[in-house]
Amino acid sequence: MAHLVLGSFLVSPPNENIVIHNPSRPWWERYQPISYKLCTRSGNEDEFRDMVKRCNNVGVRIYVDAVVNHMCGNAMGAGTSSTCGSYFNTGARDFPSVPYSAWDFNDGKCSTGSGDIENYNDMYQVRNCRLVGLLDLALEKDYVRSKIAEYMNHLIDIGVAGFRIDASKHMWPGDMKAFLDKLKNLNTNWFPGGARPFIYQEVIDLGGEPIKSNEYYGNGRVTEFKYGAKLGTVLRKWNGEKLSYLKNWGEGWGFMPSNRALVFVDNHDNQRGHGAGGASILTFWDARLYKMGVGFMLAHPYGFTRVMSSYRWPRNFVNGKDVNDWIGPPNDNGKIKPVTINPDSTCGNDWVCEHRWRQIRNMVTFRNVVDGQPFANWWDNENNQVAFGRGNRGFIVFNNDDWELSTTLQTGLPAGTYCDVISGDKIDNQCTGIKIYVSGDGLAHFKISNTAEDPFIAIHVDAKINS
Repeated sequence: MAHLVLGSFLVSPPNENIVIHNPSRPWWERYQPISYKLCTRSGNEDEFRDMVKRCNNVGVRIYVDAVVNHMCGNAMGAGTSSTCGSYFNTGARDFPSVPYSAWDFNDGKCSTGSGDIENYNDMYQVRNCRLVGLLDLALEKDYVRSKIAEYMNHLIDIGVAGFRIDASKHMWPGDMKAFLDKLKNLNTNWFPGGARPFIYQEVIDLGGEPIKSNEYYGNGRVTEFKYGAKLGTVLRKWNGEKLSYLKNWGEGWGFMPSNRALVFVDNHDNQRGHGAGGASILTFWDARLYKMGVGFMLAHPYGFTRVMSSYRWPRNFVNGKDVNDWIGPPNDNGKIKPVTINPDSTCGNDWVCEHRWRQIRNMVTFRNVVDGQPFANWWDNENNQVAFGRGNRGFIVFNNDDWELSTTLQTGLPAGTYCDVISGDKIDNQCTGIKIYVSGDGLAHFKISNTAEDPFIAIHVDAKINS
Protein backbone atom coordinates (compact mmCIF):
# COMPACT_ATOMS: atom_id res chain seq x y z
CA MET A 1 0.00 0.00 0.00
CA ALA A 2 1.26 3.47 -0.82
CA HIS A 3 0.07 6.94 0.10
CA LEU A 4 0.53 10.11 -1.96
CA VAL A 5 1.76 13.13 -0.01
CA LEU A 6 2.00 16.03 -2.50
CA GLY A 7 4.76 14.65 -4.67
CA SER A 8 5.78 11.95 -2.20
CA PHE A 9 4.97 8.35 -1.39
CA LEU A 10 4.83 6.48 1.88
CA VAL A 11 5.90 2.89 1.31
CA SER A 12 5.08 -0.15 3.41
CA PRO A 13 7.73 -1.26 5.93
CA PRO A 14 10.78 -2.25 3.82
CA ASN A 15 12.56 -4.30 6.50
CA GLU A 16 12.53 -8.06 6.98
CA ASN A 17 9.33 -9.44 8.46
CA ILE A 18 7.95 -12.79 9.51
CA VAL A 19 6.24 -14.87 6.81
CA ILE A 20 2.79 -15.99 7.95
CA HIS A 21 1.03 -18.84 6.17
CA ASN A 22 -2.07 -19.11 8.36
CA PRO A 23 -3.82 -17.06 7.13
CA SER A 24 -1.92 -16.94 3.86
CA ARG A 25 0.41 -13.90 3.75
CA PRO A 26 -1.82 -11.30 5.47
CA TRP A 27 -1.04 -7.61 4.88
CA TRP A 28 -0.18 -7.20 8.57
CA GLU A 29 2.83 -9.54 8.45
CA ARG A 30 4.71 -6.44 7.23
CA TYR A 31 4.22 -5.01 10.74
CA GLN A 32 6.02 -7.93 12.45
CA PRO A 33 9.77 -7.28 12.07
CA ILE A 34 12.46 -9.95 12.25
CA SER A 35 15.42 -7.70 11.44
CA TYR A 36 16.29 -4.36 9.84
CA LYS A 37 17.58 -5.93 6.63
CA LEU A 38 15.87 -4.45 3.57
CA CYS A 39 14.08 -7.38 1.97
CA THR A 40 10.34 -8.05 1.84
CA ARG A 41 7.86 -9.48 -0.62
CA SER A 42 8.12 -6.08 -2.36
CA GLY A 43 11.81 -6.57 -3.18
CA ASN A 44 15.39 -6.57 -1.90
CA GLU A 45 17.74 -3.75 -0.92
CA ASP A 46 19.10 -3.23 -4.44
CA GLU A 47 15.55 -2.86 -5.78
CA PHE A 48 14.64 -0.50 -2.94
CA ARG A 49 17.72 1.63 -3.63
CA ASP A 50 16.87 1.76 -7.32
CA MET A 51 13.30 2.88 -6.60
CA VAL A 52 14.40 5.63 -4.21
CA LYS A 53 17.05 6.88 -6.63
CA ARG A 54 14.70 6.94 -9.64
CA CYS A 55 11.98 8.68 -7.63
CA ASN A 56 14.33 11.28 -6.14
CA ASN A 57 15.79 12.02 -9.58
CA VAL A 58 12.35 13.18 -10.78
CA GLY A 59 11.46 15.01 -7.56
CA VAL A 60 9.24 12.33 -6.01
CA ARG A 61 10.16 11.79 -2.36
CA ILE A 62 9.94 8.48 -0.49
CA TYR A 63 8.80 8.16 3.11
CA VAL A 64 9.14 4.88 4.98
CA ASP A 65 6.68 3.30 7.40
CA ALA A 66 9.06 2.59 10.30
CA VAL A 67 8.04 -0.25 12.64
CA VAL A 68 10.33 0.25 15.63
CA ASN A 69 8.09 -0.19 18.69
CA HIS A 70 8.25 -3.98 18.54
CA MET A 71 9.39 -7.11 16.78
CA CYS A 72 7.09 -9.99 15.74
CA GLY A 73 4.46 -11.70 17.89
CA ASN A 74 5.56 -13.50 21.05
CA ALA A 75 3.91 -16.77 19.95
CA MET A 76 5.60 -17.05 16.54
CA GLY A 77 8.11 -19.69 17.72
CA ALA A 78 11.52 -20.19 16.19
CA GLY A 79 12.90 -20.74 12.72
CA THR A 80 13.73 -18.96 9.49
CA SER A 81 10.23 -18.28 8.12
CA SER A 82 11.08 -14.69 7.32
CA THR A 83 11.40 -12.63 4.16
CA CYS A 84 15.24 -12.76 4.21
CA GLY A 85 15.47 -16.20 5.83
CA SER A 86 16.96 -14.83 9.06
CA TYR A 87 16.72 -17.02 12.16
CA PHE A 88 14.60 -15.90 15.13
CA ASN A 89 13.36 -17.40 18.38
CA THR A 90 10.49 -15.54 20.02
CA GLY A 91 10.50 -17.66 23.16
CA ALA A 92 14.14 -16.76 23.82
CA ARG A 93 13.62 -13.18 22.55
CA ASP A 94 16.47 -13.90 20.17
CA PHE A 95 16.77 -11.90 16.93
CA PRO A 96 20.43 -12.42 15.98
CA SER A 97 20.20 -10.51 12.68
CA VAL A 98 19.78 -7.20 14.57
CA PRO A 99 20.96 -8.47 17.13
CA TYR A 100 18.38 -8.26 19.93
CA SER A 101 18.29 -10.56 22.96
CA ALA A 102 16.06 -10.96 26.01
CA TRP A 103 17.79 -7.91 27.55
CA ASP A 104 16.27 -5.67 24.87
CA PHE A 105 12.56 -6.21 25.57
CA ASN A 106 10.07 -4.81 28.08
CA ASP A 107 8.86 -8.09 29.60
CA GLY A 108 10.03 -7.10 33.07
CA LYS A 109 8.35 -3.67 32.95
CA CYS A 110 4.83 -4.85 32.03
CA SER A 111 2.50 -5.24 35.00
CA THR A 112 -0.25 -7.33 33.38
CA GLY A 113 -0.67 -11.06 33.84
CA SER A 114 -0.77 -11.71 30.11
CA GLY A 115 2.13 -9.42 29.23
CA ASP A 116 -0.19 -7.70 26.77
CA ILE A 117 -1.99 -4.36 27.02
CA GLU A 118 -5.22 -5.04 28.92
CA ASN A 119 -6.34 -1.52 29.83
CA TYR A 120 -5.91 1.47 27.51
CA ASN A 121 -6.67 3.82 30.39
CA ASP A 122 -3.32 2.81 31.93
CA MET A 123 -0.61 4.70 30.05
CA TYR A 124 2.10 2.46 31.54
CA GLN A 125 0.46 -0.66 30.09
CA VAL A 126 0.01 1.01 26.71
CA ARG A 127 3.71 1.86 26.51
CA ASN A 128 5.40 -0.97 28.42
CA CYS A 129 3.28 -4.01 27.51
CA ARG A 130 2.83 -5.93 24.28
CA LEU A 131 0.48 -4.53 21.64
CA VAL A 132 -1.58 -7.57 20.55
CA GLY A 133 1.25 -9.89 21.55
CA LEU A 134 4.01 -8.10 19.61
CA LEU A 135 7.34 -8.25 21.44
CA ASP A 136 7.80 -4.77 22.94
CA LEU A 137 11.27 -3.25 22.63
CA ALA A 138 12.90 -1.58 25.65
CA LEU A 139 13.35 1.83 24.12
CA GLU A 140 14.81 3.36 27.26
CA LYS A 141 18.01 1.41 26.50
CA ASP A 142 20.56 3.31 24.47
CA TYR A 143 21.54 0.10 22.64
CA VAL A 144 17.99 -0.36 21.34
CA ARG A 145 17.74 3.32 20.41
CA SER A 146 21.04 3.05 18.56
CA LYS A 147 19.95 -0.02 16.55
CA ILE A 148 16.74 1.77 15.53
CA ALA A 149 18.65 4.92 14.56
CA GLU A 150 21.16 2.80 12.64
CA TYR A 151 18.29 1.30 10.60
CA MET A 152 16.68 4.68 9.93
CA ASN A 153 20.03 6.30 9.09
CA HIS A 154 20.70 3.53 6.57
CA LEU A 155 17.43 4.51 4.87
CA ILE A 156 18.40 8.21 5.02
CA ASP A 157 21.74 7.37 3.36
CA ILE A 158 19.80 5.61 0.58
CA GLY A 159 17.78 8.79 0.05
CA VAL A 160 14.47 8.54 1.91
CA ALA A 161 12.94 11.85 2.95
CA GLY A 162 11.31 10.88 6.22
CA PHE A 163 9.25 8.42 8.21
CA ARG A 164 5.85 7.47 9.50
CA ILE A 165 6.54 6.08 12.96
CA ASP A 166 4.15 3.18 13.47
CA ALA A 167 2.55 2.62 16.91
CA SER A 168 4.02 5.86 18.34
CA LYS A 169 1.33 5.88 21.02
CA HIS A 170 2.96 2.72 22.41
CA MET A 171 6.32 4.45 22.93
CA TRP A 172 7.23 7.09 25.49
CA PRO A 173 7.72 10.44 23.68
CA GLY A 174 11.11 10.93 25.36
CA ASP A 175 12.33 7.53 24.15
CA MET A 176 11.26 8.45 20.63
CA LYS A 177 13.05 11.80 20.86
CA ALA A 178 16.21 9.97 21.91
CA PHE A 179 16.40 7.84 18.76
CA LEU A 180 15.10 10.62 16.48
CA ASP A 181 17.89 12.90 17.78
CA LYS A 182 20.38 10.31 16.48
CA LEU A 183 19.13 10.66 12.88
CA LYS A 184 21.34 12.15 10.21
CA ASN A 185 20.48 15.05 7.94
CA LEU A 186 19.01 14.05 4.58
CA ASN A 187 21.23 12.91 1.72
CA THR A 188 22.66 15.98 -0.05
CA ASN A 189 22.54 14.21 -3.41
CA TRP A 190 18.86 15.20 -3.46
CA PHE A 191 18.23 17.52 -0.50
CA PRO A 192 19.65 20.86 0.68
CA GLY A 193 22.44 20.77 3.24
CA GLY A 194 21.10 20.53 6.79
CA ALA A 195 17.66 19.26 5.72
CA ARG A 196 16.06 17.08 8.39
CA PRO A 197 13.85 14.02 7.83
CA PHE A 198 10.10 14.67 7.90
CA ILE A 199 8.59 12.76 10.83
CA TYR A 200 4.99 11.93 11.53
CA GLN A 201 3.77 9.75 14.34
CA GLU A 202 0.84 7.34 14.47
CA VAL A 203 -1.01 8.32 17.64
CA ILE A 204 -4.67 7.30 17.87
CA ASP A 205 -6.24 9.90 20.16
CA LEU A 206 -10.01 10.14 19.88
CA GLY A 207 -10.22 11.95 23.21
CA GLY A 208 -11.18 9.16 25.61
CA GLU A 209 -7.79 7.94 26.87
CA PRO A 210 -5.00 9.40 29.02
CA ILE A 211 -2.39 9.41 26.22
CA LYS A 212 -2.76 12.64 24.23
CA SER A 213 -1.49 13.65 20.81
CA ASN A 214 0.09 16.83 22.16
CA GLU A 215 2.66 14.79 24.09
CA TYR A 216 4.25 13.99 20.72
CA TYR A 217 4.33 17.44 19.08
CA GLY A 218 8.00 17.91 19.93
CA ASN A 219 8.96 14.95 17.73
CA GLY A 220 7.10 15.93 14.53
CA ARG A 221 3.65 15.83 12.99
CA VAL A 222 0.96 13.62 14.55
CA THR A 223 -1.88 11.71 12.93
CA GLU A 224 -5.29 13.36 13.51
CA PHE A 225 -7.60 10.34 13.50
CA LYS A 226 -10.65 12.44 14.40
CA TYR A 227 -10.40 14.05 10.94
CA GLY A 228 -11.54 11.11 8.81
CA ALA A 229 -14.04 9.90 11.40
CA LYS A 230 -15.80 13.29 11.63
CA LEU A 231 -15.65 14.03 7.89
CA GLY A 232 -17.18 10.64 7.13
CA THR A 233 -19.99 11.28 9.60
CA VAL A 234 -20.75 14.66 7.96
CA LEU A 235 -20.71 13.37 4.36
CA ARG A 236 -22.88 10.38 5.33
CA LYS A 237 -25.25 12.88 7.05
CA TRP A 238 -25.30 10.78 10.19
CA ASN A 239 -26.40 12.20 13.55
CA GLY A 240 -27.93 15.23 11.83
CA GLU A 241 -24.53 16.46 10.63
CA LYS A 242 -24.43 18.86 7.65
CA LEU A 243 -21.72 20.15 5.31
CA SER A 244 -22.62 23.68 6.41
CA TYR A 245 -21.22 22.81 9.85
CA LEU A 246 -17.73 22.58 8.29
CA LYS A 247 -17.34 26.37 8.18
CA ASN A 248 -15.00 26.21 11.19
CA TRP A 249 -13.44 22.86 10.19
CA GLY A 250 -10.14 22.10 11.86
CA GLU A 251 -9.27 23.41 15.31
CA GLY A 252 -12.90 24.54 15.67
CA TRP A 253 -13.88 20.87 15.69
CA GLY A 254 -11.50 20.06 18.53
CA PHE A 255 -8.65 18.92 16.29
CA MET A 256 -5.00 19.54 17.06
CA PRO A 257 -3.34 22.71 15.66
CA SER A 258 -3.08 22.62 11.85
CA ASN A 259 0.71 22.88 11.88
CA ARG A 260 0.91 19.69 13.99
CA ALA A 261 -1.62 17.56 12.10
CA LEU A 262 -1.17 14.83 9.50
CA VAL A 263 -4.64 14.22 8.06
CA PHE A 264 -6.32 11.62 5.86
CA VAL A 265 -9.80 10.42 4.94
CA ASP A 266 -8.80 6.77 5.49
CA ASN A 267 -5.67 4.71 6.03
CA HIS A 268 -4.64 1.07 5.65
CA ASP A 269 -6.01 0.20 9.10
CA ASN A 270 -9.32 1.98 9.34
CA GLN A 271 -10.40 1.25 5.77
CA ARG A 272 -10.62 -2.33 7.10
CA GLY A 273 -12.35 -1.46 10.36
CA HIS A 274 -9.11 -1.55 12.38
CA GLY A 275 -7.47 1.33 14.23
CA ALA A 276 -9.91 4.17 14.75
CA GLY A 277 -12.96 5.81 13.22
CA GLY A 278 -15.46 2.99 12.99
CA ALA A 279 -18.16 2.69 10.36
CA SER A 280 -18.14 6.38 9.39
CA ILE A 281 -14.74 6.07 7.64
CA LEU A 282 -15.06 6.67 3.90
CA THR A 283 -13.10 4.39 1.55
CA PHE A 284 -12.84 3.55 -2.14
CA TRP A 285 -15.75 1.15 -1.62
CA ASP A 286 -17.89 4.33 -1.17
CA ALA A 287 -16.38 5.95 -4.26
CA ARG A 288 -18.84 8.84 -4.74
CA LEU A 289 -18.65 10.12 -1.16
CA TYR A 290 -14.98 9.22 -0.94
CA LYS A 291 -14.04 11.49 -3.84
CA MET A 292 -15.97 14.33 -2.18
CA GLY A 293 -14.19 13.71 1.12
CA VAL A 294 -10.73 13.64 -0.42
CA GLY A 295 -11.64 16.67 -2.54
CA PHE A 296 -12.66 18.60 0.55
CA MET A 297 -9.50 17.59 2.41
CA LEU A 298 -7.20 18.64 -0.45
CA ALA A 299 -9.00 21.96 -0.96
CA HIS A 300 -9.10 22.90 2.74
CA PRO A 301 -5.99 24.45 4.32
CA TYR A 302 -6.08 22.42 7.56
CA GLY A 303 -3.26 19.97 8.18
CA PHE A 304 -0.69 18.13 6.08
CA THR A 305 -2.64 15.82 3.80
CA ARG A 306 -2.12 12.20 2.82
CA VAL A 307 -4.05 10.32 0.13
CA MET A 308 -4.58 6.56 0.33
CA SER A 309 -3.71 4.16 -2.51
CA SER A 310 -5.22 0.72 -2.03
CA TYR A 311 -5.98 -2.68 -3.49
CA ARG A 312 -9.26 -4.58 -3.63
CA TRP A 313 -9.95 -7.74 -1.68
CA PRO A 314 -13.04 -9.99 -1.61
CA ARG A 315 -15.00 -8.58 1.31
CA ASN A 316 -17.10 -11.03 3.35
CA PHE A 317 -19.21 -9.62 6.17
CA VAL A 318 -20.25 -11.86 9.04
CA ASN A 319 -22.24 -10.18 11.84
CA GLY A 320 -21.15 -6.80 10.50
CA LYS A 321 -17.41 -7.62 10.42
CA ASP A 322 -15.37 -8.23 7.29
CA VAL A 323 -13.75 -11.61 7.97
CA ASN A 324 -11.48 -11.08 4.95
CA ASP A 325 -9.92 -7.90 6.33
CA TRP A 326 -6.55 -9.70 6.64
CA ILE A 327 -6.08 -10.42 2.92
CA GLY A 328 -2.77 -9.20 1.48
CA PRO A 329 -2.07 -7.51 -1.84
CA PRO A 330 -3.11 -8.99 -5.23
CA ASN A 331 -0.85 -11.97 -5.90
CA ASP A 332 -0.32 -15.15 -7.88
CA ASN A 333 0.74 -17.91 -5.49
CA GLY A 334 2.34 -15.38 -3.18
CA LYS A 335 4.07 -13.28 -5.86
CA ILE A 336 2.65 -9.75 -5.87
CA LYS A 337 0.89 -8.89 -9.12
CA PRO A 338 2.27 -6.00 -11.15
CA VAL A 339 0.34 -2.74 -11.18
CA THR A 340 -1.14 -2.49 -14.67
CA ILE A 341 -2.27 0.89 -16.03
CA ASN A 342 -5.59 1.26 -17.87
CA PRO A 343 -6.10 3.62 -20.85
CA ASP A 344 -7.72 6.21 -18.52
CA SER A 345 -4.58 6.08 -16.29
CA THR A 346 -6.32 4.15 -13.50
CA CYS A 347 -4.94 0.81 -12.32
CA GLY A 348 -5.84 -2.80 -13.02
CA ASN A 349 -5.01 -6.20 -11.50
CA ASP A 350 -7.14 -5.32 -8.43
CA TRP A 351 -4.95 -2.31 -7.59
CA VAL A 352 -7.26 0.63 -6.78
CA CYS A 353 -4.69 3.46 -7.02
CA GLU A 354 -7.04 6.18 -5.73
CA HIS A 355 -4.21 8.68 -6.31
CA ARG A 356 -4.64 8.06 -10.06
CA TRP A 357 -8.38 8.77 -10.13
CA ARG A 358 -8.84 11.93 -12.20
CA GLN A 359 -10.82 13.68 -9.47
CA ILE A 360 -8.17 12.98 -6.82
CA ARG A 361 -5.02 13.58 -8.88
CA ASN A 362 -6.50 16.88 -10.09
CA MET A 363 -7.28 17.88 -6.51
CA VAL A 364 -3.64 17.19 -5.57
CA THR A 365 -2.74 19.71 -8.27
CA PHE A 366 -5.39 22.08 -6.86
CA ARG A 367 -3.75 21.86 -3.42
CA ASN A 368 -0.34 22.64 -4.87
CA VAL A 369 -1.72 25.61 -6.83
CA VAL A 370 -3.46 27.16 -3.79
CA ASP A 371 -0.67 26.40 -1.30
CA GLY A 372 -0.27 29.23 1.21
CA GLN A 373 -3.51 30.97 0.21
CA PRO A 374 -6.06 31.81 2.91
CA PHE A 375 -9.44 30.13 3.41
CA ALA A 376 -11.91 32.56 1.81
CA ASN A 377 -15.38 33.21 0.35
CA TRP A 378 -17.24 30.56 2.34
CA TRP A 379 -20.87 30.01 1.27
CA ASP A 380 -23.48 27.51 2.40
CA ASN A 381 -27.23 26.96 2.12
CA GLU A 382 -27.45 26.07 5.82
CA ASN A 383 -27.67 22.46 4.74
CA ASN A 384 -25.43 20.27 2.55
CA GLN A 385 -24.41 22.69 -0.20
CA VAL A 386 -21.17 24.56 0.52
CA ALA A 387 -18.42 26.41 -1.31
CA PHE A 388 -15.14 28.06 -0.40
CA GLY A 389 -12.06 29.52 -2.01
CA ARG A 390 -8.34 29.70 -1.36
CA GLY A 391 -7.39 33.34 -1.78
CA ASN A 392 -7.49 34.29 -5.46
CA ARG A 393 -6.18 30.96 -6.78
CA GLY A 394 -8.87 28.31 -6.33
CA PHE A 395 -12.56 27.69 -5.59
CA ILE A 396 -14.60 24.56 -4.89
CA VAL A 397 -18.36 23.86 -4.63
CA PHE A 398 -20.13 20.79 -3.17
CA ASN A 399 -23.71 19.56 -3.41
CA ASN A 400 -24.49 16.77 -0.95
CA ASP A 401 -28.20 17.60 -0.77
CA ASP A 402 -31.03 15.64 -2.38
CA TRP A 403 -31.83 18.47 -4.76
CA GLU A 404 -30.02 20.51 -7.41
CA LEU A 405 -27.62 23.32 -6.63
CA SER A 406 -27.95 26.36 -8.89
CA THR A 407 -26.51 29.61 -7.64
CA THR A 408 -24.10 32.46 -8.34
CA LEU A 409 -21.13 32.73 -5.98
CA GLN A 410 -18.16 34.98 -5.30
CA THR A 411 -15.08 32.95 -6.25
CA GLY A 412 -12.36 35.53 -5.60
CA LEU A 413 -10.74 34.43 -8.89
CA PRO A 414 -9.63 36.58 -11.85
CA ALA A 415 -12.08 36.89 -14.74
CA GLY A 416 -11.96 34.20 -17.40
CA THR A 417 -13.02 30.72 -18.43
CA TYR A 418 -11.95 27.82 -16.21
CA CYS A 419 -12.00 24.06 -16.61
CA ASP A 420 -13.69 22.16 -13.81
CA VAL A 421 -10.96 19.69 -12.81
CA ILE A 422 -13.44 17.21 -11.33
CA SER A 423 -15.50 16.47 -14.45
CA GLY A 424 -12.51 16.66 -16.78
CA ASP A 425 -9.06 18.04 -17.50
CA LYS A 426 -7.53 21.05 -19.17
CA ILE A 427 -5.80 19.70 -22.30
CA ASP A 428 -4.34 21.86 -25.08
CA ASN A 429 -6.11 24.93 -23.72
CA GLN A 430 -9.47 23.15 -23.89
CA CYS A 431 -11.74 21.62 -21.24
CA THR A 432 -12.73 17.97 -21.47
CA GLY A 433 -15.36 18.58 -18.78
CA ILE A 434 -17.50 21.45 -17.52
CA LYS A 435 -16.50 25.08 -18.19
CA ILE A 436 -17.02 27.77 -15.55
CA TYR A 437 -17.14 31.45 -16.52
CA VAL A 438 -15.89 33.95 -13.92
CA SER A 439 -16.88 37.58 -14.51
CA GLY A 440 -14.82 40.67 -13.82
CA ASP A 441 -16.25 40.97 -10.31
CA GLY A 442 -15.25 37.39 -9.42
CA LEU A 443 -18.77 35.98 -9.66
CA ALA A 444 -19.58 32.65 -11.33
CA HIS A 445 -22.71 30.56 -11.71
CA PHE A 446 -22.58 26.94 -10.57
CA LYS A 447 -25.10 24.21 -11.33
CA ILE A 448 -24.64 20.74 -9.80
CA SER A 449 -27.25 18.01 -10.01
CA ASN A 450 -27.74 15.93 -6.89
CA THR A 451 -27.51 12.86 -9.16
CA ALA A 452 -24.18 13.83 -10.74
CA GLU A 453 -21.49 11.17 -10.69
CA ASP A 454 -19.33 13.64 -8.79
CA PRO A 455 -21.49 16.35 -7.22
CA PHE A 456 -18.73 18.91 -6.81
CA ILE A 457 -16.84 21.38 -9.01
CA ALA A 458 -13.31 22.72 -8.53
CA ILE A 459 -11.51 25.44 -10.47
CA HIS A 460 -8.07 27.00 -10.05
CA VAL A 461 -5.88 29.52 -11.86
CA ASP A 462 -3.78 26.86 -13.62
CA ALA A 463 -6.99 25.42 -15.11
CA LYS A 464 -7.88 28.73 -16.74
CA ILE A 465 -8.19 28.79 -20.53
CA ASN A 466 -6.21 31.44 -22.40
CA SER A 467 -8.74 33.16 -24.64
